[in-house]
Amino acid sequence: QVQLVESGGGSVQAGGSLRLSCAASGYTRSSYCMGWFRQAPGKEREGVATIYTDGRTTYADSVKGRFTVSQDNAKNTLYLQMNGLKPEDTAMYYCAATDTGIWFVCNPRRTPYFAYRGQGTQVTVSS
Repeated sequence: QVQLVESGGGSVQAGGSLRLSCAASGYTRSSYCMGWFRQAPGKEREGVATIYTDGRTTYADSVKGRFTVSQDNAKNTLYLQMNGLKPEDTAMYYCAATDTGIWFVCNPRRTPYFAYRGQGTQVTVSS
């Protein structure tokens, strides 16, 4: 059984940083995509970033240059380093994963529809 557990959310002032973590268990596929999406109250889900099996990353335009997605395979953990946070980044952030051997499937826009997701961690950025 695949389980994704996020941590690291919190409240920060604009310009600050946070690092989200996603601990994955029960996931043993050789080809996969993992990533993050977010959802603010009253808004649509928004894909944020993805990382493919081989380490290739893709970002939404809204976070490019500020957020960095990475993975530690030894720890089965996915990270999202968020710098230069803005009030509009306030949202619940979800970790997601899916099996795929096709690179173009690993796109942030697809993350809300991935097979597996965590319970989310709240990020609040004040101005």
